[in-house]
Amino acid sequence: MDKWFSVDDNIAACQQKSPLEALETRMLLCHVGEFSRVQLITQSDRHLSAEQLVELNSLVQRRLDGEPLAYLLGEREFYGLSFKVSPAVLIPRPDTELLVELALQHTPPNANLLDMGTGSGAIAISIAAQRNDLHVCACDISTAALAIAKINADRLLAHRSAINFYESDWYQDIPPQLFHTIVSNPPYIVKDDEHLSQGDLRFEPINALTDHADGLSAYRKIIADAPNYLVKGAWLLMEHGYHQSQDVQILLSERGFDQVQSWQDLAGIWRVSGGQWMGDGHQ
Repeated sequence: MDKWFSVDDNIAACQQKSPLEALETRMLLCHVGEFSRVQLITQSDRHLSAEQLVELNSLVQRRLDGEPLAYLLGEREFYGLSFKVSPAVLIPRPDTELLVELALQHTPPNANLLDMGTGSGAIAISIAAQRNDLHVCACDISTAALAIAKINADRLLAHRSAINFYESDWYQDIPPQLFHTIVSNPPYIVKDDEHLSQGDLRFEPINALTDHADGLSAYRKIIADAPNYLVKGAWLLMEHGYHQSQDVQILLSERGFDQVQSWQDLAGIWRVSGGQWMGDGHQ
């Protein structure tokens, strides 16, 4: 590992000598030294401790090796909230905020909502933070992911309704109940896709990224069993890849969902598809 900074370097020198982009350097400095952005400017002649320099050198090298900044910092902002993240969970992305918006729009007052494959809890917690009236449940097959999600819920929903978390392989261990909305951002990358070996995805949990098949197996399971957990008029809303909207719509239509449609994210990509269940629950 290269040693980028020494005890002779103050904050200003560290910023000048860093091989990273300026913004990333500032974020790491704030993290290591517990500085505010303002302090980086007003106290630019301040020196880090020996321990802080060791940590900074390590983090810079790890970032140069490609490790996501969110994992180095241990947090990522999503829907205006700061979520704890680790390599046990996917890094929340701005594209997924569309799923939160749609859930808020399509869920009636005092309703039950289920987030499937919750990961860090970003979707479920963001919804609960906006809607105190909702009874929110969330599940994940990963014990490590649920531990992160529970920490985030405790931090971010301190004085709001609690979320019920379940360790479950999709619906397998969800207690019998009916929901007015089910949301999910399941693994949808096709196995052996080249993107899995590029960028941040190299460091994220593989089972949360790909179904190790055609990218649609999770949707088949979620859609097939959803009517057993939906009240009449409920919505099923799911994020997917840029090229999967038509396939997901077909699965929804074949299962008997109405109002089947897709929504575009801010980049103009068809990012979320869903449908309304007008049959009876518990088929």
